[in-house]
Amino acid sequence: MHSLERIGRYRLERRLGTGAFGTVWLAHDDELEAPVAVKVLAENWSHRLDVRERFLTEARLLRKAGSSRVAQVYDIGELPDGRPYFVMEYADAGTLADLLAAGPLPLPEALRLTALAARSAHALHEAGIVHRDVKPSNVLLRTAPAGTRRVLLADLGLAKSLAQASGLTLAAGSAGYRPPEQAGPGAGIDARADVYGLGAVGYRLVTGTVPAEPGEVVRPERLRPGLDPGVARALMRALEPDRERRWPTAEAFADELDRLASAPAAAVRPRGRSRTVALAAAVAAVAVAGAAFALVNRPSSASGVGVEDATGRIAMRVPDGWGRQLRDSGWDPAALGLPAGHEPGLAVADDLTRWQDLGADVRGVFAGLSEHGDVTARVDALGHPGCHYDGARAYTGGRWHGRIRTWSGCPGGGRLTDTALVPADGGQPQVYVQIRQHGGGDATDRVLGSLHVT
Repeated sequence: MHSLERIGRYRLERRLGTGAFGTVWLAHDDELEAPVAVKVLAENWSHRLDVRERFLTEARLLRKAGSSRVAQVYDIGELPDGRPYFVMEYADAGTLADLLAAGPLPLPEALRLTALAARSAHALHEAGIVHRDVKPSNVLLRTAPAGTRRVLLADLGLAKSLAQASGLTLAAGSAGYRPPEQAGPGAGIDARADVYGLGAVGYRLVTGTVPAEPGEVVRPERLRPGLDPGVARALMRALEPDRERRWPTAEAFADELDRLASAPAAAVRPRGRSRTVALAAAVAAVAVAGAAFALVNRPSSASGVGVEDATGRIAMRVPDGWGRQLRDSGWDPAALGLPAGHEPGLAVADDLTRWQDLGADVRGVFAGLSEHGDVTARVDALGHPGCHYDGARAYTGGRWHGRIRTWSGCPGGGRLTDTALVPADGGQPQVYVQIRQHGGGDATDRVLGSLHVT
């Protein structure tokens, strides 16, 4: 395909993303002097009339919705090679998926954003449309004139009119966000399919974790200790496998989320949120499954407390005072910008519930394995606003070589290290280790020296 520079009056500036059937560009409307997003059907699908029709149907459904809560379509056209395109409003603040790159959100923010997404879905439902693929990357954020954020639902590539969806439907949706009635061909769906997806979005914003398959979802309070029970009930009701037991409408779900976000419990329970990928990686890591618990019956000695992850692949020793809470159920390396997956990982600290808060007096360790990607490069890209970067040094242990980066003077007076470890003989797995410390001597080398990976 030849390189595009303009599409009609729209001057292309950069690629925003590429999906299964098309590419979205940031462009400038020279007539209106405004940024827009232009979606173009992929060249390799241009010969498929069914795909072309689905692409055009998405534009028509967005236009039909006619709501400020749904991405607006301004124009539609065709390239010289026959491929269709349509022009939409540009969401300059990214997506909910982009927000999640920094870990779970403060509770009131997570609830309000989910409620806004639910109201966007309700606008579609009122227009007779069911989305069928509600997930964080399809919830856009746009800066409003007052500096606030508007939430827009977009990407209706799988959407159907409710009249069509009530008949026989094919499997659709994304893993973790897809209700059971969309997992295979069935006798129809309704707006409650989107309620399930919205529940999964809220679950992800609150816990940092994509929910498991329907009927196997770990309760959110296990992943976020201290969570308001009302929030857990609201999310689990949305995630009911039986749609008759879900919230009857997206609007009803939104109303409950707004009520919870305004309740006193939501105002006093939020955890501090670091915008750094490093802390987010640790939080996402320990929130895959399982719960924090007090360490008991663990050997304690002058050399510290021994801990290991649920798979038994990671073991280490930490200073006695750190070994009060453990989460051992693994992590998703995507939180660090590595290939996604579920890899062995653990976090141990004197208070895991405050791990993300750089102003908290927390002492502990996170360690996660990665079988793919360059951990060192990802660690070198990390930063911690509010902390002073002290520099990096090489680390050489019995089995591991690596690079330790150190920060001090964090908001709570603490210090932390991020370490990328690779086997001395090269290869995999690689290990990401973050250590939080307050006061006392530096235990970094002692902890790293105790690390054992099988």
